Amino acid sequence: MDIRIESLIEGARRARGIVVIVDVFRAFTTAAVAFARGADRMILVPEPAEALRLRDRGMGDVCVGEVNGIRPQGFDFGNSPHEMMQAELRDRVVILSTRAGTVGVVATSGVGGIYAGSFVVAGATAKAIRRDGPAEVTIVAMGWNAAVRTDEDEQCAMYLRNLLEGRRPDPEAVRKLVLTSNQVAKFHDPGQPHFHPEDLEIALEIDKYDFAIRVFKEGESLVARRQG
Repeated sequence: MDIRIESLIEGARRARGIVVIVDVFRAFTTAAVAFARGADRMILVPEPAEALRLRDRGMGDVCVGEVNGIRPQGFDFGNSPHEMMQAELRDRVVILSTRAGTVGVVATSGVGGIYAGSFVVAGATAKAIRRDGPAEVTIVAMGWNAAVRTDEDEQCAMYLRNLLEGRRPDPEAVRKLVLTSNQVAKFHDPGQPHFHPEDLEIALEIDKYDFAIRVFKEGESLVARRQG
């Protein structure tokens, strides 16, 4: 298995084989919590206006997401795993729009399959990929707004690579590394209340869930579903 790590929107566009789009803070942690709360499926779109149109057309039940970390006007929830913990989502269709994770999924092309990656589903994601035994895997760390590398996504990409190569990295050591990064302070900044402190804690519960998140092309939509 040839495993490559790429970064940001350019990396998503270069990705080949099975692709894992990593967004730890916070899109694909948010998605994982939504599935754990019983969401049926998740439609991934790059722009908030598109998400609102789909909801208005009855294609989904709730809009979740962010622009620069802030919940867009008209959305039901921000891009927050903590908010998902409070939401009633059983059997509902979530429409997710974020500036890194969902943009990265949309940017991929010519791939053999897509997974939405974060620490909370890392082990299950690696297990699903190893079961399929692809010749090529690309792990893309999306960073802030798909334009600036961030430690949490780069560390998650390396954690996934280690798992795929049969090693057993120490989750607590990885967690401690991420907690020293410059992306952590915003979760404790009273001036940025949309970054809940609980989001940070949830995002770093490494290997919490026993399912992966697989993305499929269904008609004209990119749809994420719980796998496993």
